[in-house]
Amino acid sequence: MNISRREFFTMAGASATGAVLLSPLQAFYAKPAIAAGPYGNLVTDPNGVLDLPFGFTYRELSKRGQTMNDGYKVPGGHDGMGAFPGSDGSTILIRNHELTPSSSNGLGAPNNKKYNSKGRGGCTKLVVSSSRTLLDHRGVLAGTIRNCAGGPTPSGSWLSCEETFETNNSKKHGYVFEVPSSATTFVTPVPLTAMGRFNHEAAAVDPNTGYIYMTEDRGNGLFYRFVPNQSSNLSAGGTLYALKITGLSGINTATSFPKNTPKAVEWVQIINPDPSTDTVRTEGYNNGAARFSGGEGIFYGSGYVYFTCKSGGSSGDGQVWRYSPANNTVELYLEPNNSGVLDNPDNLVVFPNRDIFLCEDGDGTDYILGITPSGSLYKFAKNALNTSEFAGVCFSPDGQTMFVNMQTPGITFAIWGPW
Repeated sequence: MNISRREFFTMAGASATGAVLLSPLQAFYAKPAIAAGPYGNLVTDPNGVLDLPFGFTYRELSKRGQTMNDGYKVPGGHDGMGAFPGSDGSTILIRNHELTPSSSNGLGAPNNKKYNSKGRGGCTKLVVSSSRTLLDHRGVLAGTIRNCAGGPTPSGSWLSCEETFETNNSKKHGYVFEVPSSATTFVTPVPLTAMGRFNHEAAAVDPNTGYIYMTEDRGNGLFYRFVPNQSSNLSAGGTLYALKITGLSGINTATSFPKNTPKAVEWVQIINPDPSTDTVRTEGYNNGAARFSGGEGIFYGSGYVYFTCKSGGSSGDGQVWRYSPANNTVELYLEPNNSGVLDNPDNLVVFPNRDIFLCEDGDGTDYILGITPSGSLYKFAKNALNTSEFAGVCFSPDGQTMFVNMQTPGITFAIWGPW
């Protein structure tokens, strides 16, 4: 998502380095800065691009305007991204491009491979060697609009989410599209209409059940669960639900919600998941679903579905939530109400059995933040180039390389070091 917090509030109605305990004490949250994390303080990059802890290195892999292997240019608007195992120890990245029909740096593709001939967004595929060099990059999904974030599936595909509800060129948008990581050319775009038509942000799959959880980037958005008829064939349809907190029908979770207190939930069915007008969240709310303020990144890890709300909290600086599938509970995990600690969290990833890493999309300098299993928050990387957001953070299958995007000017980085 690439709008500022002030713009978000209109539509919806200077940070410091690295750890703050995830404590309920507001006084502790009010500290203007947070201490160095487990990797130490950030070191100033002499090239003025990425500040990282000592011992960490980065490389630019793919940048807007470069010519890809299929002859098209790398489009802009780098956003959500997923990592998959490739051959010979390589990593496959499927990268979203959050672009509108008016974008000047859209994704080129044959018209017969576009969902909408006027759509400029979509996905590109990168293949990165074990030595972190780019082997190949090309387009794989085209003709869509505002492909913001998404999520990987256990079958090795990427769910690319449109953050829009518009109808353009007689084509309805606001859907999820599936892209196999094995694709070697543009796939035929198929909207997964049963997964809902709304301002999708991101998706996460519970590998134990095949249920897909989704966020909605609206100030009064909902938190969704899709139960597929066939986990390995999402085109076969399924049932869409929205989360309702038991005993708190229709609650707005943006402010005054208790932290670190799991709440039992229920799931209300969305009867009309593919409406002609933007009513999915209204239908859910009218049946008691909880509202979440600016749902953003989501990821399954360590037994939880973690997700962020960019404009939640009394200060509007953001929240981190987690849903427990095993216990069917939801919990407000983190709400600092201090932009010096957390400034509009966006995409996130759970590093297996270790830290959560999330991307900031704030009004000033943005960071990649880490949250340790013991509950401390720290700065891992700083955008030293400009004030653009980080997006698409993910890890290679061996856990040795972090991949992340800088949305503007549109750069994909590999980062490695002493994890």
